[in-house]
Amino acid sequence: MTELLQKVRVIDPVSKIDELFDVLIADGYIQEVASHISDISSDTQIRDCQGLVLGPGLVDLYSHSGEPGFEERETLLSFLQAATAGGFTRVSILPDTSPAIDNPALVAQLQQKRAEAQRSRAAEKNLSPLLPCSPAPLLHLWGAITLDAAGKQMTELADLASAGVVGFTDGKPLENLALVRGVLEYLQPLGKPVAFWPSDRQLAANGVMREGPDALRFGLPPIPASAETTAIAAMLELVAAIGTPVHIMRVSTSRSVELIASAKAAGLPITASTTWMHLLLDTKAVKSYNTSLHLDPPLGNPRDMAALRAGVRAGAIDAIAIDHTPYSYEEKVQAFAEAPPGAIGLELALPLLWQYLVETEEFTALELWRALSSSPAECLGQKVSAILPHQPAELTLFDPQQTWKVERKNLYTLSQNTPWLGQQLKGHVVQTWC
Repeated sequence: MTELLQKVRVIDPVSKIDELFDVLIADGYIQEVASHISDISSDTQIRDCQGLVLGPGLVDLYSHSGEPGFEERETLLSFLQAATAGGFTRVSILPDTSPAIDNPALVAQLQQKRAEAQRSRAAEKNLSPLLPCSPAPLLHLWGAITLDAAGKQMTELADLASAGVVGFTDGKPLENLALVRGVLEYLQPLGKPVAFWPSDRQLAANGVMREGPDALRFGLPPIPASAETTAIAAMLELVAAIGTPVHIMRVSTSRSVELIASAKAAGLPITASTTWMHLLLDTKAVKSYNTSLHLDPPLGNPRDMAALRAGVRAGAIDAIAIDHTPYSYEEKVQAFAEAPPGAIGLELALPLLWQYLVETEEFTALELWRALSSSPAECLGQKVSAILPHQPAELTLFDPQQTWKVERKNLYTLSQNTPWLGQQLKGHVVQTWC
């Protein structure tokens, strides 16, 4: 199919462009980008895109898939469907599945399942009235650093690298610093990204909420900011000593942003990410005791949220991760402190971030799109293409004004653990090209 998108707002963080253009797409490639395109074939589908936004496909650094092991939460197919519906053309799943992604055989099995899911995606009837059927996004697999992601014994990292994992992480805190040091030394020649979630679980103890006035007010066990910052400081010391590039996941405190910014200024080879919900909500939201607000790390205090936003804009925090974490209804219907931490987000992140950061003019559209596309790709050692002629059409078309309701029939993901369930949102992905 040949498509002409007329008068679409092109947001391209690679070329640093935010302008109105006509864009001609054919055979999976961008054919032409110009202020006006009139020389087209008779079979070209013309679409009036006034008010719509076209940007590079979004890239998610890390999220959880229920399959294998927890298919009642999320299958690989529903995960990919949700990613497409959210505008993501590349997604990376964490290795804490059951069994964990800690051996080449499981990597091969999941790669085969991904191919099957893509075929199912192409053949299925449209499940949601809000999104036309699109190809599945590119699925990357994080390989576990330790066997069963248990933090004890190192996996065969070289074998996993040869099997095609995108990088290495347990997606859980690794508190054995001798093991972390060994991993950094071993991975240096492999040239694969390695991501750590720095958190001191002894300091965190049984806490479920960021320490501060709101934790006292709501009567919930607190987690001090130092549970994160001391672990980050130790990680930075190891990186300085060994020199292996490291990605720091799930940054959630203002002091963490300061530490990372200082380390970058000193030339340490690090990148960092925060999650989309930590940019939108702070501890005051926990007043509702909605268990979808029980996150790990927890939502920060207002000062933390402001620092994270400023850190993303300034580049101290490179990327916004979705950290999509599905749970069944039964798992989440518990007391706040007893419910497992995490929330879904693949279909919700772009609309909500646009609504609360771009429309309020706190972020420019380019700043947000960079943090959701080109920057996370760079953290994975990849690149996204500029929106230019002869480049692959890996694109997301977004309508910032379209309203829709967050409910079962409008979601591809199997789980519904989100604090926005039942609410009207503004902004929706119209189409993705994968």
